[in-house]
Amino acid sequence: MVKAVAVLKSETVNGTIYFSQEGSGPVQVNGQLNGLKQGLHGFHIHEFGDNTNGCISAGPHFNPSNKEHGAPGDAERHVGDLGNVEADDKGVAKVAITDKQISLNGANSIIGRTVVVHADQDDLGKGGHELSKSTGNAGGRLACAVIGLAQPN
Repeated sequence: MVKAVAVLKSETVNGTIYFSQEGSGPVQVNGQLNGLKQGLHGFHIHEFGDNTNGCISAGPHFNPSNKEHGAPGDAERHVGDLGNVEADDKGVAKVAITDKQISLNGANSIIGRTVVVHADQDDLGKGGHELSKSTGNAGGRLACAVIGLAQPN
């Protein structure tokens, strides 16, 4: 079992996201984000683990296969496209995602990359906006954190 963690902190949004993977199986993504406006928020893995200029320096979505943006279940999607998380009326989003494209080892490893929560809903590449096929038109980057290896226990 490989485990990783990302601790997100910004002026308004904070939380902890845990990643775990057994062998070559799917990655379990769990945690909680606080301080969001109620509703859906894009949730992605971005290419670089560089937060020197805030979340902007994390670069685009992690997309080693050079595909268009899509929904987590789509064949045509960035590896880093994890869809949306939903915040309740208290601004809390409980995250529980299982994904078969991201990995904690090998070519699609997300270790050392950045997880980002966005201001707006990800349209999953189907919104017809000029940004739909690249970012899901998910808006600004509210909070981010580099994904690092976690202690196994």
